[in-house]
Amino acid sequence: MPEAAVGTAADTGPAAPPPRPARRRTLLLGGGALVVAAAVVAAVLATGGSDGRHAARPSDGLRHTSVEITSAACGRGWTHPAAGKQVFDLHNDSGVAAEVYLTDPASGAVYGEVEGLAPGTARPLRVTLGNGSYAFKCVSDDADAVTGPTVRVTGGTAKGGPAAVPVTQQDLIPPTLAYQKWIGARTVELAEKTDTLRAAIDRGDLAAARKDWLTAHLVYERMGAAYGTFGDADSAINGTTAGLTGGVHDKDFAGFHRVEYGLWHGESASGLRGPAARLAKAVHELRDGWPDQRMDPADVGLRAHEILENTVQFELTGRTDYGSGTNLATARANLDGTAELLGRLRPLLKTRDVGLSGIDTWMTRAGRTLDEFDHDGHWTPLDRLTRAQREKVDADLGELVERLADVAALTDVRRTA
Repeated sequence: MPEAAVGTAADTGPAAPPPRPARRRTLLLGGGALVVAAAVVAAVLATGGSDGRHAARPSDGLRHTSVEITSAACGRGWTHPAAGKQVFDLHNDSGVAAEVYLTDPASGAVYGEVEGLAPGTARPLRVTLGNGSYAFKCVSDDADAVTGPTVRVTGGTAKGGPAAVPVTQQDLIPPTLAYQKWIGARTVELAEKTDTLRAAIDRGDLAAARKDWLTAHLVYERMGAAYGTFGDADSAINGTTAGLTGGVHDKDFAGFHRVEYGLWHGESASGLRGPAARLAKAVHELRDGWPDQRMDPADVGLRAHEILENTVQFELTGRTDYGSGTNLATARANLDGTAELLGRLRPLLKTRDVGLSGIDTWMTRAGRTLDEFDHDGHWTPLDRLTRAQREKVDADLGELVERLADVAALTDVRRTA
């Protein structure tokens, strides 16, 4: 039977996904024991005087202590320490922005933080303190870090929240180099699988090409932590129709999804040879140029969270499906990529209270959930899931994303001097 022509101009494909989320620090430590201060500047704070005594309790019912944040008086005002859940109202009375950490002065471990405390503003830091020694560290722009006086909390019965020693750039270099080497091997594998896909299209075997497309595409999807280093190659290899006025028929629509659209919308082999050749060319250029690339160690921990965050946003919504119905296969590949990156970071994570055992449990659970939809290489499309199945996938991946946010926060490089 002759192969049908590609879809009409009315076909626009799936809705274009929004840009990937920007880098940001979400929280410091999980478990609800400590949280980063709210990003919104507090308009009115119930605080005491400069001696640290507090006025009538505010509406939250918690103990509030006013603390000064300047290079000359970092932490001044905390003179009546107590254990338990409480709020420090941090006031930046200097002329420059500052980051503020509540630390263990002996180890440097951080219990809580406030980012970007602007001059003349105040923000709350909610904490739960147990018995122990604490000190505020004030890190102002263009100035050395200053650690305030040590304050000792005694006689309390509350269990304090966890703390984590900040990760340095040097700490992240070994896992980054190891992961970069792993990516190098994957670029070789990707080139081989993409060549197989192109060969199937060249000989007109589109049934084989559909199988080879998925095999090659999943190799690429396992490499998610390196996308930022790929630069323009990412769009050439795995771009969508986002920003293209012509949608799936735009001349600049290229890469795996362009080939996917043609393979699952009746495009002829002759029509697909050009897109397949361009895809192969982009993949080979990535492979050949990878040895000269350098990943930013500061991004590695963030990617451990962002890979699956993007999976929930793009794959589980079907926004990157151009006909193959393989979003769940992509989600599984993304999970594999996350596991690979976590393995590289594990030596750092296991010495910090990040709930690693819980993350491992949810990684395993999410993998089992997704594997239920793999039927000898034929994956259940999203629109064929029952409501119960869909809710389980969303819940398992969503919970895992929340837990991985701690990894991103704890591996975010913080200035300590």
